[in-house]
Amino acid sequence: MRFTAAALAAMALAGCAATPSSDMASAPAATAPQIDVAMMKQMVERLSADDFEGRAPSTATEPRVLDYIIAKFKEAGLEPGNKGSWLQEVPTVEIAGSNQTPLSVTGGSQPLSFSFGDEYVAASYRVTPRATVKDSPLVFVGYGINAPELGWNDYAGLDMKGKTAVILVNDPDYADETEDGLFKGRRMTYYGRWTYKFEEAARQGATAALIVHDTFPAAYGWNVVNSSWTGAQYYVQTPNDGADQTAANGWIQKDVAAKILAAAGQDLEALTAAAKRKGFKPVPLKGLKASFGFDNAIRKSVSNNVVGVLPGASRPDEYVLYSGHWDHLGRCTADATGDDICNGAVDNATGIAALAAIAKANSTAGPVARSQVFLAVTLEESGLLGSEFYAQNPVFPLDHTVGGVNLDALPPGGRTRNYASTGGDKSDLTDILKAALDEGGFALTPEEHPERGYYYRSDHFSFAKRGVPMFDVGRGSDWVEGGTAAGEAAGKEYTDNHYHAPSDEYSDAWDWSGIVQDVTLFYKLGRGLADSDVWPNWREGDEFRAIRDKACAASPEGC
Repeated sequence: MRFTAAALAAMALAGCAATPSSDMASAPAATAPQIDVAMMKQMVERLSADDFEGRAPSTATEPRVLDYIIAKFKEAGLEPGNKGSWLQEVPTVEIAGSNQTPLSVTGGSQPLSFSFGDEYVAASYRVTPRATVKDSPLVFVGYGINAPELGWNDYAGLDMKGKTAVILVNDPDYADETEDGLFKGRRMTYYGRWTYKFEEAARQGATAALIVHDTFPAAYGWNVVNSSWTGAQYYVQTPNDGADQTAANGWIQKDVAAKILAAAGQDLEALTAAAKRKGFKPVPLKGLKASFGFDNAIRKSVSNNVVGVLPGASRPDEYVLYSGHWDHLGRCTADATGDDICNGAVDNATGIAALAAIAKANSTAGPVARSQVFLAVTLEESGLLGSEFYAQNPVFPLDHTVGGVNLDALPPGGRTRNYASTGGDKSDLTDILKAALDEGGFALTPEEHPERGYYYRSDHFSFAKRGVPMFDVGRGSDWVEGGTAAGEAAGKEYTDNHYHAPSDEYSDAWDWSGIVQDVTLFYKLGRGLADSDVWPNWREGDEFRAIRDKACAASPEGC
């Protein structure tokens, strides 16, 4: 393995072979590639055709979709990446709840009862025919965060076994206008995501976890919670069928939480204010116990990731990852014309076409030092399950994976003057991105709506939370032709009229200039990383830094 003197010094100081950020921009710049636009057009048109029925996973259509992607990956010059196979099986489980009881709370002056759907929702991560929470003591745990690197533990001194955690949404300084707070202020961190809160409650041994919904810090209304949690839920199958998870996870309306706390002699607003301060201690809601339950209909199935690789020339056991999801929604609610196929042309046939185009450009340009992995994952629309399964069962070790680029929904439209990095300045990859943008004459502008936590909502997150730094870069709205008015209007038109709708279809009238600009940038980012000896790490204090450091310290041959 090759390291610069600065990198070796950093290893000695930090115990991790991560090149310091000051050296990141020195990663070799890749020359402009030849992007096969004709191939991308052909792929998007084919992948979004009606006979693929919206590319729903685990359906009769899936094998034909996979055969097409594999054929194009072969055409692009890739080799099968999973020990001679193109496919990685992804076992999943669908759990559909029914016969939900009300959420009852006893132990106060009078019993409380809250209806399913309107006042609370819940589901189980456990593969069991019945989920039951019976007389579970309630504990208010603030924001439900345990962040040792920040000296913060909302569970300090508490044994959660048998108990139900009542948890605030987002993180403590979400209302700040700046990003200067301990939890990055207005910008949501992973600690603010509902997924983290349920995971941490399970690690703490809780029987159940209930998040208090509040529209502003959640960034969506109760209608979104209701629609998302009253239907079937999808998970990656685990050897223990989720036995290490809570019996139930759910949400309660804010006024429901206020009534529950009041029954224990507590005030929700006062406890919320207290929970924002470092040193907050969990508050048992003395005497209050929660009970609820529901039946589960269980269906197990298997879908597939597609894995291709371009072997590295001198360090083939170090990997740079490109990812994008091939699945979409399948058949969905019909539009006014009766069309019920959500074709997913932009989301994400464009990303899969871009994967193939980047692979072909790299194959044409010749090998680089490190191997490049091209991963078309399944079940993104069901909760990032394909990437989650790969990250749990990596074909190529994650402590040998340098970093990567995720490609998700490249909208047609004009070229731009600016790009934004989703998640902000989280890792040393920012320095590489800035260098590439400077070279191309682009501006790096702040992410819009950092409070919504978009970094934690796409496939790169499955790798990031296990320590692998990942680019998630989006084309900005300041278009070369038409400026921000044109860029913002195009974004709004797609979001309002085509996102997750049957009208997300391919058109010969698409303007491909913006997509080509994106693909060129993504090629340069990945190829430059693959032809360097840098090992990017997360910024000091980032929620994923400790995970990467631990992996690096434990791996003598990896990062």
